[in-house]
Amino acid sequence: MSGEEKRDSRQQQEEEAAKSSEEAAAESTESAAEVTEEEDELKKCEERLKECEDKYLRMHAEFENIKKRMEREKDKSVAYAQEQFARDLLPVMDSLELALASIPTAEEGADEHLQKLREGVQLTLDQFVKTFEKHHIKVVDIDEGFNPNFHEAVMQVESEEHESGQIVQVLQKGYTYKERLLRPAMVSVAK
Repeated sequence: MSGEEKRDSRQQQEEEAAKSSEEAAAESTESAAEVTEEEDELKKCEERLKECEDKYLRMHAEFENIKKRMEREKDKSVAYAQEQFARDLLPVMDSLELALASIPTAEEGADEHLQKLREGVQLTLDQFVKTFEKHHIKVVDIDEGFNPNFHEAVMQVESEEHESGQIVQVLQKGYTYKERLLRPAMVSVAK
């Protein structure tokens, strides 16, 4: 090989080496771009996974809260299932008390038959009271004074014996079932 051929061969080798390094650099750039794209894709997937986990945790917590609330409501429904039945019995209790009040006593000149009728009504009323107590139905207390949560003032009356706002007379007894008010006591209060 002559000097010129050697130069041409060397030049050709250098050109091939330059092409190879350009190709390697291009491949390296393409490879780096692919890695960057894959890293971006991975970050997006991780963010999406975190969002999905967060949604899952929130939904699970909401489900648990709903489940607990339904349990409380079910327990409350069971605990107060007899409330309407008790409310329906209150007029019967009122009628028995009115019947007892209308039957004259022995001191008022009642004969033997009326006394026995009075005893029968009294026994029936006593059974109602015991049954009410057994099932947590209580008469609203009026001894502690007027309480708008348990008493309904239907009229105000002049009274020298009572201070203003005190209960003068109970017109209709009030009742509670456990902690709930079945019916407020209808009362008259002093002016």
